Amino acid sequence: MTNPAAYALFAWQAGWVFTLRSMQLGTDPVGASAALAEMVAEKQKAFADGAFAAGRALLAGSRPDVVAEAAMRPARRRVAANMRALRKG
Repeated sequence: MTNPAAYALFAWQAGWVFTLRSMQLGTDPVGASAALAEMVAEKQKAFADGAFAAGRALLAGSRPDVVAEAAMRPARRRVAANMRALRKG
């Protein structure tokens, strides 16, 4: 993900996911609260997966941009999946 546009897209998607999830929580706190634990767990899993992937890339002697890409890949996948799910309703 050495392309700056890819970082911008990821940031934009993450912002929209956060905004839409916050709106869901604000409009239906009881219904959305069950999903809160799932949202927290998926973020923790993406972070852990990214940390392990970055560690593997680092131990393999990869360049810093490859290590950064490995670290970001799980979070990018999760955010993209959340965007798709939110669009479907």
